[in-house]
Amino acid sequence: MLQDIERYLACPLCAQALTRQDRSLRCPAGHSFDLAKQGYVSLLAGDAHTGTGDTAEMVAARADFLAAGHYRPIADALAEAAAGAVAAAPADEPGGLVADLGAGTGHYLAHVLDALPDRVGAALDISKYALRRAAKAHPRIGAVVCDAWRPLPLREASAELMLNVFAPRNGPEIRRVLRPGGTLLLVSPTARHLRELVDALGLLSVDEEKQRRIDEKLGPYLTPAGRREVEFTLRLGAQDVRTVVGMGPSAWHTDPERLGAALAALPDPVEVTASVTVAAYRR
Repeated sequence: MLQDIERYLACPLCAQALTRQDRSLRCPAGHSFDLAKQGYVSLLAGDAHTGTGDTAEMVAARADFLAAGHYRPIADALAEAAAGAVAAAPADEPGGLVADLGAGTGHYLAHVLDALPDRVGAALDISKYALRRAAKAHPRIGAVVCDAWRPLPLREASAELMLNVFAPRNGPEIRRVLRPGGTLLLVSPTARHLRELVDALGLLSVDEEKQRRIDEKLGPYLTPAGRREVEFTLRLGAQDVRTVVGMGPSAWHTDPERLGAALAALPDPVEVTASVTVAAYRR
């Protein structure tokens, strides 16, 4: 619920604290942000836009695919890493904040909160379609529309843990929002992720140097604190394959007619490799 995370929120225009007044959040400078009836709040600056956010169709595809449990090993590994990070550096006070940057439907954040029963979560995403689902994904999630590339609407040193799963990373803002000793858990695909579909369907591939580039970009702000690879085999039917294509970045770049012909040539079901890195970084 939004009320669980209100004390951690900051005005996107002046960075002052926000408090609830009726159906809006207001700061001392008079900036006001209405609460959506679907349970989220938009804390975008006035000149920001949501054109880069996931569409309703992409969000629906992702929700279906994740609900089917295909990526459960990733969610389990993330929750295990989150519990370990919190145990190694306990919060100064109970009920600390877990902020998920690029939270999407809130699926992974909900899984982490199940493993951390005294924490609350902020689902941050630019897609209102995703956050309509995230607001209902867990009773301790508050959903906030924001732009990952602008100052995040969270107070300085407010989060003990941040998540970033297949999402944009803003190193300076992640450091600002994390409290000293706090941890970022970052999930990124390896070059082997969905490789059978990449080859057969002409999808976007993952650079072999992706992890090195992530480390370089985060290096000025955070210190690496360990990583593990999670790799497993999926057996996907034709509809599952359509769904996994439709929920990711290839959805923006794939010609439907060409994709349909390539899908028809695949075995049903098809075995597909899922491969990601779960990396920890500490402020």
